[in-house]
Amino acid sequence: MIGITAATGQLGQLVVQALLDRGVPASRIVALVRTPGKAAALAAQGVQVRHADYHQPATLNAALQGIEKLLLISSNDFNDRVGQHRHVIEAARTAGVKQVAYTSILNADTATFGLAADHQATEQILRDSGLPFVFLRNGWYTENYTGSAAQAIQSGALLGAAGTGALNLAARRDYAEAAAAVLATDGHIPAGQGGRAYELAGDECLSMTDLAAEYARQSGRPVEYRDLPPAGYAATLQSFGVPEGFAHTLADVDAGIARGELSSASRDLTTLIGRPTTPVRTSVAEALNN
Repeated sequence: MIGITAATGQLGQLVVQALLDRGVPASRIVALVRTPGKAAALAAQGVQVRHADYHQPATLNAALQGIEKLLLISSNDFNDRVGQHRHVIEAARTAGVKQVAYTSILNADTATFGLAADHQATEQILRDSGLPFVFLRNGWYTENYTGSAAQAIQSGALLGAAGTGALNLAARRDYAEAAAAVLATDGHIPAGQGGRAYELAGDECLSMTDLAAEYARQSGRPVEYRDLPPAGYAATLQSFGVPEGFAHTLADVDAGIARGELSSASRDLTTLIGRPTTPVRTSVAEALNN
């Protein structure tokens, strides 16, 4: 049995589909969700749906019974994410889960931006748990930018605080397929032998200036990258309605990009999915045509 936390989220749904595409029977997939009513489409495919709330350990203990492999998708609730992850890991150990795969962040062991700290702490909890584990250190999603591509094109400017830093982008479906590849592999990591960290980076390494140029190329309109100081970028994001805490988080990540902390020469992602990662130009085209 394979359990997927946050299975109705953007990444979780793609992981479930990738498992099905790999031939994993729906009856072997368990969608662990906070709101079971939102998982009707998964249930209709024959996927088991169980109530599992990161904030309610009692739901986790019941939901993880019989699960052999668990994908712990990191919480998008920034209020004590480490505590939420700890609840899942402790429940997994109690339930006898044989392997936990965790969606961490690229270069988690060396990254210094604040967002990496939660992942570093969760990785340590897994190491200390005694559970066999796999760290899926996902790079930045192309969708983190293409979701606002139309606005950048309309205004003629892509804003950020990444300087000339470059990063390796990949599409969300690439990371989902990588997770499915790990979960669908026969066998388990032997107990007591630790685990493995996959550094999952897109094949392309590009700067914000490069991304702005791609927006311009595809739209036929001038788009430039405007670099701001991190504090100024956070303030600008807040003026657009982004909550203060999240605005500062995004600006802090950009500062990490400027330091090269979201770039990598690793080809673990391509190896796992058995194909090149989705070109950024493809993701931009998809966003502009939707």
